[in-house]
Amino acid sequence: MKLFFVDTNYILRFLIPEEISKHQHRESVNLFQNAALKKVQIYTSVVVFFEVYWTLSSAYKYDKPKCIDALNKILSMDFFEVENNQILIESITLFKNSSLDLADCYNLLYSRRYPNSGFMTFDKKLQKYI
Repeated sequence: MKLFFVDTNYILRFLIPEEISKHQHRESVNLFQNAALKKVQIYTSVVVFFEVYWTLSSAYKYDKPKCIDALNKILSMDFFEVENNQILIESITLFKNSSLDLADCYNLLYSRRYPNSGFMTFDKKLQKYI
């Protein structure tokens, strides 16, 4: 079975069918459908996940709830392997329920993977969650 790394633009085209990129949207939907049917395997990295978030919030002006919905959609696809998936899921929950930035949520939860680890930051808001 073929294995494909999925980059930011493919995920964005999958999520957002724009008039100027109809062909790319169809192509990305086809890839995700083939993965759902187990014809191919697809995966991506944490970096791409955060690029998707950044693009949705800055370029597409998605508000926090709309970003959360889109990111949860990505993480809920059991046929799409996202690096550190469980930490990202927990990060989105913390992000939804706090005033922290998504990256801070991720870093805080990622650090908890290491027992007896401290967390060094000058961010006063983040320090409240440590």
